Amino acid sequence: MIIEFINAQPRTSIIIISILVSFFISLINFFVLDKEKMRTSRARQKELQQEMKKYKDNPAKIMEMQKEMMTHVGDSFKHSLKPMLITLIPILLVFSWIRGVFLETTIAKTWFWYYLVSAIAGSLVFRKLFKLP
Repeated sequence: MIIEFINAQPRTSIIIISILVSFFISLINFFVLDKEKMRTSRARQKELQQEMKKYKDNPAKIMEMQKEMMTHVGDSFKHSLKPMLITLIPILLVFSWIRGVFLETTIAKTWFWYYLVSAIAGSLVFRKLFKLP
């Protein structure tokens, strides 16, 4: 049934699949990410960027701020790594299935671009809905 729908409506089905995958990723992020830590870390990064603009003539002060900035960047990376690792294997499995199925459709050469555009759009919507950082 699913394969028949994919063969009959390849563009619609790749868009639906990408939106479902985006929803899955956003849902995992919603439950796994420490949203408050991410927000405070990113807010501090923005503050440091603004301060660095003020002190562009003082290299010593900029180096000090860059050290602090790197700690916040590292913290953000650590927090976002866990949901990424959780979703990695399911996403790889879905991609291998998609690739195999869509090679036999009329959009065999362009399915990835349909997927990419609709996944980005879906991800933006779900991030807003789940209020993710």
